[in-house]
Amino acid sequence: MSTDRPARTGLLVLAATPIGDAEDASARLRRLLAEADVVAAEDTRRTRALAARLGVPIGGRLVSHHEHNEGGRVTELLDVVAGGGTVLVVSDAGMPAVSDPGFRVVQAAVAADLPVTVAPGPSAVLTALALSGLPTDRFAFEGFLPRRPGERARALAALAAERRTLVLFEAPHRVPETLDAMVEAFGADRPGAVCRELTKTYEEVRRGPLAELAAWAHAGDVRGEVVLVVGGAPADGPADVGDLVPEVLSRVDGGERLKEAVAGVAEAAGVGKRELYAAALAARGR
Repeated sequence: MSTDRPARTGLLVLAATPIGDAEDASARLRRLLAEADVVAAEDTRRTRALAARLGVPIGGRLVSHHEHNEGGRVTELLDVVAGGGTVLVVSDAGMPAVSDPGFRVVQAAVAADLPVTVAPGPSAVLTALALSGLPTDRFAFEGFLPRRPGERARALAALAAERRTLVLFEAPHRVPETLDAMVEAFGADRPGAVCRELTKTYEEVRRGPLAELAAWAHAGDVRGEVVLVVGGAPADGPADVGDLVPEVLSRVDGGERLKEAVAGVAEAAGVGKRELYAAALAARGR
């Protein structure tokens, strides 16, 4: 009788870490910090501090994994996974690979047919979107804008007609000039929100037209981690109700209730819900 045991299956895990309040750490993150063979951290000091606040010992080897050494770490990390070990990838805050290191090692793991999973958790993108008071049914995350004024202006010009709500990261000292550039590209009256220090003691959300937000930013010293949320471009004019019926019916076929589908499409297109509901009912009865 053979005594060979099946090889242990390794795993690459991307885990979200708190964006401010340590109490947002999941039980799964706590377990992974204690059990992973290797913890690949954007900043090892911050990860050690987080583990200390959580009262969790880091059980495996802690290595740095940041934008400057990410390419060189890939082979080392995937060798651990291929050998049956668990590698935990964490960034300083939020989800790795979203404007943080992580994409390269995931891409390489997928190419090598090695198992990858995610331990979900806090997200600055979704937190800011939910707090902004702007439409959440369709949105686009744009990360950080270019730093150079000309490149930033071109990037914003390309987004000026985007109908979805936009979510962006920005360094606090660049917020005033970025809001000025948004006023130039999107117009002074476009609604927006500046979300600062999310989940922390001094959390603050400023909402209003972009011109007002720019004036506020210039009047004071913007500090902390910042997420900018901007409303999508308005419709050119009221849409023809009949042209919107196929979208409503498609959403209904996808599982939405008719009233919910009508409400979502009508709000996005700037038409009356009653007229669109009647047109959709008529089309379904044909």
